[in-house]
Amino acid sequence: MRSRQPKQLLLAFFGEHVVDAAVGPIRASALIGVLEGAGVAAPATRATLDRLVHSGVLARSRSGREILFSLTEHGTAVLREATHRVRGPRPFDPQGTGWTLVTFSIPEHQRMLRHRLRSTLTWEGFAPIRDGLWLAPGEVDLAGSLGPLRQDLPVNAVVAFHARELSGFPIGESVRAAWDIEAIRREHLAFIEIWDDPAAASLAPSALTVRTMLVADWLALLRADPRLPSDFMDAQWPATRSAEVYRRMHERLAGDSAAEFTALVTQGTAGPRFLRRQGGSRGGPATADTGAG
Repeated sequence: MRSRQPKQLLLAFFGEHVVDAAVGPIRASALIGVLEGAGVAAPATRATLDRLVHSGVLARSRSGREILFSLTEHGTAVLREATHRVRGPRPFDPQGTGWTLVTFSIPEHQRMLRHRLRSTLTWEGFAPIRDGLWLAPGEVDLAGSLGPLRQDLPVNAVVAFHARELSGFPIGESVRAAWDIEAIRREHLAFIEIWDDPAAASLAPSALTVRTMLVADWLALLRADPRLPSDFMDAQWPATRSAEVYRRMHERLAGDSAAEFTALVTQGTAGPRFLRRQGGSRGGPATADTGAG
């Protein structure tokens, strides 16, 4: 499993707890506390928050001495677009049959837009196969996935087709060239190794941080798995088990983490020790620790 970067954790936190919730801006100190529980130092969290503001995902405001962060319209659209797969019942199945082909042209001076487009395509299962041509299994809903980018994309910048394999021109070699199938398997197995262990529920001092770590790892796995057709997999392919493991751990953490999130957004103070469990038990009630530090 790839290491958890501050950006992954912050996007997981906002996507899991904020995007569909009627809550106001989140205090920087609270976000720092959540990520410190996952082993991220405060300076790294602050720097990542600054970058997310610069990229238009978050907006910064101030209330007294507190710095607050909230999702922008763009950030909300990006996270909601990902929600369907994150919470979907069959996240590793192709979207329909055949293949989607995409080619695009973005001016050199719009490098950030090009990066955002490539990131979106990768999330949707695309991989480059040759000379600027990207391939994804199934019939990808490009209109939906590119929605957050529409206002920034030049006219006719993206050209897309839905295609099928022709007799005499097998696509298998192109698929194996575009995706390292065994590397995808290893990502699944690493996820299962971490989160199938009941002790994973205690990876951090609070269920809220553990749930954020879980969702960050889940997002990384979804990004790594392009949802290839079962023809390219063997009977031991671990995707179904990964989904079962995720749902089981997510359900286990849901109650306590929701209570901790409510305490987090209603308390007036927060720091690295914003939430602790009485008696250190993962099964006991969550309490807010509003002490300094």
